[in-house]
Amino acid sequence: MQATTPSVDRVIAATRHWLEQAVIGLNLCPFAKAVYVKQQVRIVVSEAPHLDGFLEDLDRELLALNEADPEQVDTTLLIHPSLLNDFLVFHDVTQIAEEAVVEHGLDGVLQVASFHPQFQFEGTEPDDIDNYTNRSPYPTLHLLREQSIERAVLAFPDPSTIYWRNIETLTQLGHAGWQALMSQPGEAGE
Repeated sequence: MQATTPSVDRVIAATRHWLEQAVIGLNLCPFAKAVYVKQQVRIVVSEAPHLDGFLEDLDRELLALNEADPEQVDTTLLIHPSLLNDFLVFHDVTQIAEEAVVEHGLDGVLQVASFHPQFQFEGTEPDDIDNYTNRSPYPTLHLLREQSIERAVLAFPDPSTIYWRNIETLTQLGHAGWQALMSQPGEAGE
């Protein structure tokens, strides 16, 4: 358990670093760069003291994204830096988030993707490099517009190759390369 919760500014900075260096820099998501450079990615850090509060934040963000002009906000990253550190709990919360999409009548409109510092695909070992495709600095729910996904997939020649290409990229990078990529200036002495 963390002794202190990082500041909102630090969480956002670490998330931007991850987006720029890994997600966009390694091209793990070929669709991310366009919305990021157009500043259409909303990054929200929840400071809810308990799960109920986080789920209320989730409800607000789902509704806000649905209401927002896609040219202004295309996607939202909802982060909680300390509440969901246990990956299995986070996995359960991701399922609740997917149910919330349906409960709000947004099935087919929005969807949820998940990223976590300890992300682990079923059937993998915790340190398998495959898991790093979904490893973020902090527990993060990515709220996406289905319409944006459909547009992006149409523009990409063969989206089914993304997963395997990412595994190959991370295998070549290795654990040491990932760690070097994700370290930020000033971290060595902290």
